[in-house]
Amino acid sequence: MTERKIAERPHQIVERVAEFMAAGDLEGVVSMFHPDVRIAMDPDNAEPIQGHDAVREIFAGPCEARVILKGSVSGEMINGDHAILQGEWTMEGQDGTPMGGGTSTEVVKQLPNGGWTYFIDCPISVPKPVRR
Repeated sequence: MTERKIAERPHQIVERVAEFMAAGDLEGVVSMFHPDVRIAMDPDNAEPIQGHDAVREIFAGPCEARVILKGSVSGEMINGDHAILQGEWTMEGQDGTPMGGGTSTEVVKQLPNGGWTYFIDCPISVPKPVRR
């Protein structure tokens, strides 16, 4: 197995995801997500999805098409092996056609190998509280 680059700092995760997407490396993208990740793709209308299989489902098409991800981190706060990030991102096709974007909030977690991974990913917005 080829050893992949890791995110040595939380803000580098989006850079690695972009590199892996541009290379069509789906498993590289998956490596940037914690095995127990929860992702709120549609925070207003759907339950968060979880795990590496969900990441594969989300990114299979974009990786195959080698979509261009552009992301920037505007906030980062680290506490031990956890951190919170805020940022903005866009995706575009190889021809420059816009495909989406958003303002994201993520909780990230450091793995034993020193690499940082998304643990909670809210790429568009944070879900509203559940009132019970």
